[in-house]
Amino acid sequence: MSINIVLFEPEIPQNTGNIARTCAATGSRLHLIKPLGFSISDKQLKRAGLDYWNLVDISYYEDLDEFLNINGKKEIFLSTTKASKFYSEVKYTDDCFIVFGKETKGLPEGLHNLYHENRIKIPMIANEHARSLNLSNSVNIVLYEALRQNKFFDLI
Repeated sequence: MSINIVLFEPEIPQNTGNIARTCAATGSRLHLIKPLGFSISDKQLKRAGLDYWNLVDISYYEDLDEFLNINGKKEIFLSTTKASKFYSEVKYTDDCFIVFGKETKGLPEGLHNLYHENRIKIPMIANEHARSLNLSNSVNIVLYEALRQNKFFDLI
């Protein structure tokens, strides 16, 4: 039993390293959709994840099509500022997928069209200069809500 965190074309190695560390500590699975904006051997990536890398259940996909061919029929949520529902207003089931977009551009329009009803957002102030939260912070907020709803599975 776990939650699946999906990063679509992540660009900043420190964010991905921090997210990998959170996934390792919570038993969540991490899915990375290429192209990545860094090498997975990047020193910053490893530094952010420290010695947690051996605990991460991680899958790589060459592109969005490969990810969707394998997982597209499963329950998928899109975390986006373009959503109308708050992340706390949906029910996360065991083994659901929560997709987060690249730091500079978010998620592609085609994905929004496919999962329009499953888009979620983190509430923020209405100010054009506050565009979004840091990716790793966003993942933590949504992931822990999903874990809470599932009574934290086997976490202690």
